[in-house]
Amino acid sequence: MEIKVAHTENPKKNMLTLFYQFRELGLLFFIILLCIGVQMRNPSFLTGENILDLATNTSILVILSLGMMIVLITRGIDLSIGAVIALSGMLTAQLVAANPSINPLLCLLFGTIIGSVCGIVIGLLIARVGLLPIIATLALMNIFRGLTFLVSDGEWVSSYQMSKGFVALAGGSFLGINHLIWVAVFFCLVFFYFLNYTRTGRQIYAVGSNPQSAAVSGIKQSRILLLVYTIMGGLSGLCGVLWVSKFASAQGDTASGYELTVIAACILGGVSIAGGSGKLGGVLLGAILLGILNNALPLLNVSPFWQNGIQGFIILLAVIVNSIVKRRVDRTHSLRRAG
Repeated sequence: MEIKVAHTENPKKNMLTLFYQFRELGLLFFIILLCIGVQMRNPSFLTGENILDLATNTSILVILSLGMMIVLITRGIDLSIGAVIALSGMLTAQLVAANPSINPLLCLLFGTIIGSVCGIVIGLLIARVGLLPIIATLALMNIFRGLTFLVSDGEWVSSYQMSKGFVALAGGSFLGINHLIWVAVFFCLVFFYFLNYTRTGRQIYAVGSNPQSAAVSGIKQSRILLLVYTIMGGLSGLCGVLWVSKFASAQGDTASGYELTVIAACILGGVSIAGGSGKLGGVLLGAILLGILNNALPLLNVSPFWQNGIQGFIILLAVIVNSIVKRRVDRTHSLRRAG
């Protein structure tokens, strides 16, 4: 009789554990319903070619969302990433225009270094000077954007000024899969290991969860803050190079406002702006949802004038669905523990 009770309780317990560990199921369910609805309206949506195209166009968003996730986890925010993308992209494009034979990998390194320097400046202002993240990044957003226009003198760097090797960074493929997808997968694996299996990854969550307790336990908060903003800056610089390579054009207003899209992907994925909470799986789902919207609405022949409004409504609906699922799972888990 005792064995039967054990067998009937274990599946329920395991299912409850699954829901509690993966509370982004509401968002996943919403994405599945959305895909089914779009596919019913346009059968070309779930074709292999369109899925690869969707993944390619979402890759840069995924990479940036990983960096923004750890920034938000530490109770911070970075509004400067669009400007950093523009600055690193412009300087790299000018480098390529002046040296067409330069190795494309050196361009990636160059852009990453530029972004990292920008991130270090932000990190120092926040960690050492004590400025609020929203103030520091808002100010530097304008400074970096101004520098972009200054170094470019308001001019574009066009595709005919870029080498084929540089354009192939984001336009080429390996094993039939675009380079951008491979880069995004690589960073997802790195961040998964970093956040789950390293001491520094755990310290990032600790600083965001309870700064006072983290300080008492000996965690150097200034070092963690400097690290996360440097990582965010480095990823922004890298994505600036990939952005320019993908669109074969560098402009002063490149990625203007894109930081809000990145933040939206994180919030959709369940990352708390209060800090201390966020999972890589949720961020991926948030980025995927935004990528689906950008891909599906044109396929459905939705007027460009309506697309932003519809995206905002669907994002709001997705957040509500995910929030309801989270509350129910948390309530069930609390009752289970109390019982």
